[in-house]
Amino acid sequence: MKKTNNVLTYRGFIGSVQFSADDNVFFGKVEGINDLITFEGETVQELIDAFHYVVDEHIKDCENESIQLEKSYKGSFNVRINSDLHRRAAIRAKLKGTTLNAFVKEAIEHQMEFA
Repeated sequence: MKKTNNVLTYRGFIGSVQFSADDNVFFGKVEGINDLITFEGETVQELIDAFHYVVDEHIKDCENESIQLEKSYKGSFNVRINSDLHRRAAIRAKLKGTTLNAFVKEAIEHQMEFA
C-alpha cells in the first residue's frame, strides 16, 4: 500500500483522506468508481485498516454477485477545455498525423516525466 498526501492506494483502488476536527476522525471514500464506498477511523492505522476492509468487501461483493469489478480510474476520462485550445490541439494533432486522443496521451506522458 502506498500513502501519498491525502490518498491511500490498495489493490488497484484509490481512497481519499480527510480529517474532521469537529468529530476528531479521519474519513474518506473510494475514488474513481460508481459505487459510494466510505471509510473512517480515529487513528491513521484505523483509517488504513478501514480502507482495506471496505475494498476487500467490495471485491467479495462483486465476485459473489458476478458483477464486473470496477477499479479506480479505468483509463478513460473527459477533459473540458476552452474551444480555442480544443481547436488548436486538434489541428496540431492532425499536422502530426495522429489523433487528438493520442496527442493528449502523449502530452500527459511528457508532463509525467517531470513529476
